[in-house]
Amino acid sequence: MQKGNIGVTTENIFPIIKKFLYSDHEIFLRELVSNAVDATQKLKTLAATGEFKGELGDLTVRVKADKDNGTITISDRGLGMTAEEIDKYINQIAFSGANDFLEKYKDDANAIIGHFGLGFYSAFMVAKKVEIITRSYKDDAKAMKWSCDGSPEFTLEETERNDRGTDIILYVDDDCKEFLEDSRLQGLLTKYCHFLPVPVAFGKKKEWKDGKQVETEEDNLINDTCPIWTKKPSELKEEDYKKFYRDLYPMADEPLFWIHLNVDYPFNLTGVLYFPKIKNNIELQRNKIQLYCNQVYVTDSVEGIVPDFLTLLHGVIDSPDIPLNVSRSYLQSDSNVKKISSYITKKVSDRLQSLFKNDRKEFEQKWDDIKIFINYGMLTQDDFYDKAKNFALFKDCDGKYFTFEEYQQLIKDNQTDKDGNLIYLYAQNKEAQYSYIEAAKNKGYSVLLLDGQLDTPIVSMLERKFEKSRFTRVDADIIDRLIVKEDANKSELDAEKSANLSAIFNFQMPKLDKTEFHVEAQSMGENGMPVMITQSEYMRRMKDMAHIQPGMSFYGEMPDMYTLVLNTDHRLIKEVLADSETHTAEQLKPIEAELKGLHAREAVLHQQQEGKKPEEIDQAQKDELDKCHQDISTEEQKKNDVLAGYGKDNKKVHQLIDLALLQNGMLTGEALSNFVKRSIDLIQ
Repeated sequence: MQKGNIGVTTENIFPIIKKFLYSDHEIFLRELVSNAVDATQKLKTLAATGEFKGELGDLTVRVKADKDNGTITISDRGLGMTAEEIDKYINQIAFSGANDFLEKYKDDANAIIGHFGLGFYSAFMVAKKVEIITRSYKDDAKAMKWSCDGSPEFTLEETERNDRGTDIILYVDDDCKEFLEDSRLQGLLTKYCHFLPVPVAFGKKKEWKDGKQVETEEDNLINDTCPIWTKKPSELKEEDYKKFYRDLYPMADEPLFWIHLNVDYPFNLTGVLYFPKIKNNIELQRNKIQLYCNQVYVTDSVEGIVPDFLTLLHGVIDSPDIPLNVSRSYLQSDSNVKKISSYITKKVSDRLQSLFKNDRKEFEQKWDDIKIFINYGMLTQDDFYDKAKNFALFKDCDGKYFTFEEYQQLIKDNQTDKDGNLIYLYAQNKEAQYSYIEAAKNKGYSVLLLDGQLDTPIVSMLERKFEKSRFTRVDADIIDRLIVKEDANKSELDAEKSANLSAIFNFQMPKLDKTEFHVEAQSMGENGMPVMITQSEYMRRMKDMAHIQPGMSFYGEMPDMYTLVLNTDHRLIKEVLADSETHTAEQLKPIEAELKGLHAREAVLHQQQEGKKPEEIDQAQKDELDKCHQDISTEEQKKNDVLAGYGKDNKKVHQLIDLALLQNGMLTGEALSNFVKRSIDLIQ
């Protein structure tokens, strides 16, 4: 029996390995099973070249847990090891110290990945003692047993083993007993070893018999040794891709389409990427693409290698050329990563372009589902926008689809304003904004439907990309001011009457949380709506952006600002104005006379002080002007009280306000109930 020390100069090698090489305890199983698979594959290679002439037989790698003894065993029938090989790969971790080791391999992690020695030592993250029982495939090789309790000390002695191959026996530490549970091991094997190229069995399959689960004679194989990304597209059918997707994501809807990746120069990369169906409740879940290295699972965090917008895709990428850390747990950046990222972007854009060109009808049918990916790409990558602008689509409120260029040609003659700006009208909700859409259509305008999760930032981006263009929601203003073709119509009302009319309605507007209303009178034609509510395009868009862009959150705290527009040409508004003049004339006459005089006095005082510096104006003049302002304010309040009093009990005023609120989905609760009762009264 040989005894000795593992070839390191530090007593703390295992804590160093745990801290710097292995970021997650559970990967020990991946490393040990992968080592077993490597040993098996190498034996197959030797058999193919004639160096091994024996029978290969069953090459299944087997994993089993023994709760009673507290052990996990990984067994293979691969190459096995001689005593000399154990000494080379296990005992001689050849470096002068842990820091030297880390320095030596920091720039060449790939030189270590897959090497038996380092992968093997991940076992000590969960085991207080590890044994290796092995026998080389070589003729006359003796079976050997290696044992170590996690210190630099080990024992190596001959033992009994009839067959070639290796058993790794882990005596699980007390704080890691969870790994002895069948469900835990099954989950880890499925996660890390699902597509290893050699069969991996975890015990036997079970079936229900006599009211309980019993083991059968059939191996419980956990992996698919030949997944679809290892095959050529010509070898696969549509159903093969769909089946693989169902296996990966059993709870997901059927994918929209997929892209088969297969390149061997200047780097090796295979895989299949799927465009998933994303529901309207925005299931923007990342970490759905699985990264493999020679069919060994690495991670589902692929930021960097996959462009940010494509991390929303599902599927698998496999490449031995992706730089990983020693433990194969995360990516390291280098030039290959950038090349691979660019390749994937190009592959996706080419595929989308091909779909659009070859079957536009099908592309349009899928547009509502795929546009979130395309929009995200255009927002985050300028080079993708340059490609996508040729197949990205607009959809109008009638369900028709247009490329950017097609739509521009469609609207340029009728939707260019007097300043030469091309106005793109849009709605975000066909039902809620129905009357505004119809008003635009009646003008001969086209209205886009932009109801996607990323349409607000897309609109802002396209305004920067398109020359002399502006996007405006159809309810941002009255129709004649959405696309101004000429100077606005002058209202027949004088300023004083318009102000009084606005005040009557303004004082009756509801008090809603974080909502402010402004009332204005405007000529909109006698056939226009008597009242309508608009919302500023700028403020509404900023508030929409606040929901998805943290840096703009202050906009989200600002109140929603709406304008109630009174159509001074409409019969009902004229009736309100005439009635108000009849009922308030006597009360307003002395107030307005007093205001007229005060404003005249104010003008004189301002004239007297014009051109003077503040220090040149005597205090008496200042006091007189302040007194004048106070008097004006008092009289204005009296006037407002009169107008408010008229509006308070006027059913027609309240009905008109509520109709505008109802049209915009803003009439609820008690206010809605009062509206219904008032409507009944008016009918009667």
